[in-house]
Amino acid sequence: MSDTEAGARVGLPCPSCSPSEPTVHEVLSPGGQATVRCTECDHTHKSEIPEEETVSVTIVVSQDGDSFTTRMDVPADGDVGTGEEFVVDTDDALMQVRITDIELGPEERVEEADITDVETLWTRAVDNVAVPVTLHPKDGDADQTRSLRVNVPGDYEFTVDETVEFGEEQFTVEGLQIREDAPEYRHEKLDHPGDLAYAKDLKRVYARDETLTAWSAW
Repeated sequence: MSDTEAGARVGLPCPSCSPSEPTVHEVLSPGGQATVRCTECDHTHKSEIPEEETVSVTIVVSQDGDSFTTRMDVPADGDVGTGEEFVVDTDDALMQVRITDIELGPEERVEEADITDVETLWTRAVDNVAVPVTLHPKDGDADQTRSLRVNVPGDYEFTVDETVEFGEEQFTVEGLQIREDAPEYRHEKLDHPGDLAYAKDLKRVYARDETLTAWSAW
């Protein structure tokens, strides 16, 4: 018997339009024999909704140098790969994370695996991130370089040649160093005007300091 809620969408055969292959159905009334409606032909019928099989996986979440471990029940079908993102939803946390390592057993880590073979998923929180920024002064004196960290949403966009402000800090982005776990970037370093990357994908930002008082001797 399923505890699927009304409004949920499930894959079931439709006696009207697809008796042998599942189609997407909307649950109208849950229960042992749930009332469902096929989204392909709008046929309404009763059906038992099978429980989704799950497996329990240990998940290590790192964020700004700290980490915590939790366990989650996840769907037992399909595989997982590094770089993929999902939501960790436990009593202690609700956050978007990205898989950085997949551990099948002691000292055995892979980039992709069937979820049923996974012992531990190592992840990094990406909904809010602290991005390291290396700033050099306008006059180009490398000895005056300084560093700071800016806390931004993971989907905040940094763009080369764009001037941004964070509180009293102001700087113009000159280069973006991409993290190894970031998907779909052609280069590890972006430095052409207009090049863009999300904060969650950045290892470091290189920028020209525009803060008026940054290099004052006073």
